[in-house]
Amino acid sequence: MTSPASTLETPSLEAASLETAAERLASLLTGTGTGLSDPTLSSLAFEDQIVPRALARLDPPADVWAVDGGQGTVADARSVALLITRAARVRVRAGSCVLEEEGDLRAHLLGGAEERVAALVGLGLEGVGPDTSVDVNLLRDRWEWDAVERSVEQADPGAVVLVDGDLQPDWRIPSAFLASLLARARQRGVLVAGVTKHSSLSRGGAPLVGQLEMEAADTFGPRARWWAPVARSRATERPDVAGLQVVVARLDPDARFAFRIDLPADADAEEALGRVAAISDDAAFPGYPYALSVADRLAACPRWVRQETWLQLDDLLQQAGVAPEVRERAFADRHSLMERS
Repeated sequence: MTSPASTLETPSLEAASLETAAERLASLLTGTGTGLSDPTLSSLAFEDQIVPRALARLDPPADVWAVDGGQGTVADARSVALLITRAARVRVRAGSCVLEEEGDLRAHLLGGAEERVAALVGLGLEGVGPDTSVDVNLLRDRWEWDAVERSVEQADPGAVVLVDGDLQPDWRIPSAFLASLLARARQRGVLVAGVTKHSSLSRGGAPLVGQLEMEAADTFGPRARWWAPVARSRATERPDVAGLQVVVARLDPDARFAFRIDLPADADAEEALGRVAAISDDAAFPGYPYALSVADRLAACPRWVRQETWLQLDDLLQQAGVAPEVRERAFADRHSLMERS
């Protein structure tokens, strides 16, 4: 059957809708709104004024750990899917990388109630009810924070443990976990810090970090380290809730970007950032901790990893007596197969 010629033409964008969106976006990006927010963490109390301050680089910590998590979908039958996750760890001592640990690839089957309960049992989380929803965010975070916990326990006194992202585990992980972890880190003299590459912090609806980058450049010039206190956890007397502080910092004169950095509430932010700045001067990634960039690479689940896992899964299904046509019908990507170039 021949398709109508009109279906082969490049679809045109409805001009009015784009113009309206562009006008609204321009208003946000160039406006002077003052409302501060973070959609990912509503328990923050923001500073009345956010003003960049000069930052001095201090001596680097002798022991640095970095943790990052990765994920990937291996097979998706919509009603049931097989996912993989892993948590990578990197250790740098006295300036030399002494550990590059990819972390074990863990397979997770997600689907109906039975698979959800099985996944929860596999996570081994106390205080999580059997009706708790399960998705890849929980699966990845569970083992990423397990790696953070092991790093804190193995770190030397005075060490820094860096986490990719904010210091807020998935909302389904009991809050007492983070409070206990930060308390143990404090007792051992270990600083735990979270570094977010692309922050959701906003002011007046516009990205806050970008605004602070321009304001700091006007104040200190284009080649300056700086930091700005942004928010703190709202006051609470609950011992099972960890107190946090959120800052934005540019950690190297050659850095293109500043980053959101989360710290424990009782940490000396300027001192902590000065130490992190000393390990954020790699030529390839100026302004971003080198150890975290290595952990990010190790944690990734690229296409070849997912394909290799699928081949192992396919072989196991064949051994279990699942016919090839059954496997193909379950996991074939019909959408992709039906697309025309």
